[in-house]
Amino acid sequence: MYVHEKKIGEGTYATIYKAYTTNNQPVAIKRIKKTKYSTGIDISAIREVRALKKINNKYVIKLIDVYIKYDDIHLVLEFIDTDLESIIKNKNIIFLPGDIKSWMIMLLSGVYSLHEKFLIHRDIKPNNILVSQNGIIKIADFGLTRTIGGNMTSQAITRWYRPPELLLGSKKYGPSVDMWSVGCVFAELMLRVPFFAGESDLEQLNLIFKVFGTPDEEKYSSIKDLSGYIKFNKKEPIVLEEIFTAASKDTLSLLKKFFIFDPSQRISAYDALMDEYFSNEPKATLPQNLPFYRT
Repeated sequence: MYVHEKKIGEGTYATIYKAYTTNNQPVAIKRIKKTKYSTGIDISAIREVRALKKINNKYVIKLIDVYIKYDDIHLVLEFIDTDLESIIKNKNIIFLPGDIKSWMIMLLSGVYSLHEKFLIHRDIKPNNILVSQNGIIKIADFGLTRTIGGNMTSQAITRWYRPPELLLGSKKYGPSVDMWSVGCVFAELMLRVPFFAGESDLEQLNLIFKVFGTPDEEKYSSIKDLSGYIKFNKKEPIVLEEIFTAASKDTLSLLKKFFIFDPSQRISAYDALMDEYFSNEPKATLPQNLPFYRT
């Protein structure tokens, strides 16, 4: 049914292969690894299949097929050439403001399609944002995706993209956790390096507080209810223009809305798409004209 060509990626929970259909169409096959102690189908595979079957959006990776072979579950996905992380890291590629605007429109549109279906991705980062040859981005890796509601682990989301409430132990949260991650990607597109690259949860919080100051308990009173909350030494926010020296006023105005400490006040994907940043000049680059790097 599918002819494997080569391994193109490997993580803790899955191995990705490039393969071809009988019609010679390239696909990506994600083989979910069985853990030593698992007796059934891996929960992350179930979550991924459920999520991808719910979503039909051009900015989300498409699930083509699912099959079991040698007791391992295999997801057949559309094959995409590269990811946003590879493009960000390639210093031979120059980003223009319109390019960043275009990537952000596509990312927010994809995230909105998840949140509209009451899904939280819980691992938005450049490595999980694939980029096709025609410039269209596709959100991928839905192994941590959950439906909104109930208690969830605070250990979701890769640390550099994890919001403060999760770093402080929150187990009840919603789509706003993804929006902090989207803000981190936005910042990374401008800086070309991760915005907050902490080596521990405490260092991650300190890096966040160094830029945005410590949370105001009067504005965000529920922070005191989080299991990991302690009284932090007061820090004042710094002026973002000092970090993002080339960013326009409307760019920084939107950026700040992703980084509001109180998750109930953080901008939603829909409201972000309606922000004046996207209607102001320069216009977003057409996807087919975006810089591209094949890995």
